[in-house]
Formats: sequence, structure tokens, C-alpha cells
Amino acid sequence: MTIRRSWRARMYRGGRPGRLARVLNRIAAAQHSSGFLAPSGWVTVEVVGRRSGRTVAVPLVMTIHGGERYLVSMLGRRANWVANVRAADGAATLRRGRRESVRLVEVDVAERAPILREYLAKAPGARPHFPVDRHSSLAEFMTIAPDYPVFLIRPAVP
Repeated sequence: MTIRRSWRARMYRGGRPGRLARVLNRIAAAQHSSGFLAPSGWVTVEVVGRRSGRTVAVPLVMTIHGGERYLVSMLGRRANWVANVRAADGAATLRRGRRESVRLVEVDVAERAPILREYLAKAPGARPHFPVDRHSSLAEFMTIAPDYPVFLIRPAVP
């Protein structure tokens, strides 16, 4: 394990962001939202907290696969934003310079492998959180697919 990989893993012990990770995520959320000096695909997802009722902003990397847009949970099923999206029945706001009301639809496990591989190719910061390499076979990605939620981004229905 490289120093960079172990450092990132320590920031997210137990799959949850620690204090430093939360501070850095707030900064990243502001940067991703603005679109200023942020690579393409960096977005902020805003979703209503299932317990607090407050809007929670999370910086994520959007992946495009087969012409569709997707969001992946690098921390797996236990990530708070995933639970919040599920509780909100997929209702969320995507921000990158402007607000876009969206509905996030969870992708079936059988369809996740190629999206996960594309995600790891695009999101180097997520690599320490995955037990496979970005160059791994689709079969290897299939074995981890149940542990990493993937959401298809759809326009919100008014």
C-alpha cells in the first residue's frame, strides 16, 4: 500500500469520513459546485438528510458510460449520502455552476461492473477505497459490484 493510499484510507476509517475528511469534503463541495478550477465530471450532490432534514452537500465524481451519467459511492453502501438518496426516493440536486434537479435511480448489481471500472479510471481519489485495480477484468468488478452503489442520473419529474 502506498503512502498516499494509506493516508486516504486513514481519512475514511470504517468507511466513514473522519474530521479532516469532512473539512476537506466541504471545501471540495464548494469547488465542485462552482465548477471553477474543477475538472469535468466533478459535481456536488445535494440531498435532504434523512435524520436532520437539512440539505447535505457531497462532492462526487460523475462518470459517463454509454452516453448516460452516473454517480458511484466510493465508500460503499454505508455512505451517508447513499442512505439519504434512498430515503429521499432518489430526489437530489446536482450542482456544477448551476443547479439541476435530478432523480438518482439505483443501478442493478448485474449492470454495475463496467460503470465501476469507468469510474475508477476517472476518479483517482477513489482508488484506495476499492479492492480491485482500475485495470482489473469485468469479472473482478462483478465480484465487488454489490458493495458499491451506482446511481443513474435522470432529470427530475416535476
